Amino acid sequence: MKNIIVNLIIMSMFMFLISPNFVYGESNKTYGWGFNKKDNNEPPEVGKYKQILSKYNGIYIDDSGDKVVYLTFDNGYEAGHTSKILDVLKKKKVPATFFVTGHYVKSQPELIKRMVKEGHIIGNHTYRHPENLTSVSKQRIEKELRKLEDAVADISEQKTMKYLRPPKGVFSERTLSITQDLGYMNVFWSLALVDWNKGKEQGWQQAYKKVIKQMHPGAVILLHTVSKDNADALEHLIDELRKRGYTFQSLDDLMMKNMVPRSILGL
Repeated sequence: MKNIIVNLIIMSMFMFLISPNFVYGESNKTYGWGFNKKDNNEPPEVGKYKQILSKYNGIYIDDSGDKVVYLTFDNGYEAGHTSKILDVLKKKKVPATFFVTGHYVKSQPELIKRMVKEGHIIGNHTYRHPENLTSVSKQRIEKELRKLEDAVADISEQKTMKYLRPPKGVFSERTLSITQDLGYMNVFWSLALVDWNKGKEQGWQQAYKKVIKQMHPGAVILLHTVSKDNADALEHLIDELRKRGYTFQSLDDLMMKNMVPRSILGL
């Protein structure tokens, strides 16, 4: 009964937050997501971006202070490593969100089906991955998102989407507002690597060290599945972070935490 009540609260609050009535301004000044990294397990400094995202209920971190990690992967195309990543997640019982493009859905339907079947979330990375959402019309943005939604729904049991990662992390208040009105939460990140350059891998140990060095409570981690280093490092990272007292949760857990009083969740 408690779970049913919590789910109803989440859905009603989510619809309230994405209501078109909550539009704070539509400046189309273009920003590229980024931050200043910190040491000593401290979250990065994102400056004015924190305030901008908060106006449109964007996500980049769990700022509760809890030692929780949220794994997210960007899948623009397949390089042969996603199956191994899924194997590790299944073995370690870790949830993740995969932000996919139309090309990925069309070319890798079995992997999409497997992600959903094994309990992971499929996020929207747009259908054609335009260079810059701030330079396209509202109608084009909606088409990009709806077409990707339909493509995933046609081949899997996931029939809706609520998380968006804008291509290259480029955004404006206008795009945040438009996509919020379309029912999306924009998901950025607080920890990432330069890991998308295929052929420039340095070995899994380097990926492992870079993640551990940046780790902080509430981290939303962005990894690219085209990296063999990431696939090889993943099991080592999960084991080490658990040793350090971290737990792994899904973006749905984070959304619930942000929307539902901790007393109701029993935290």
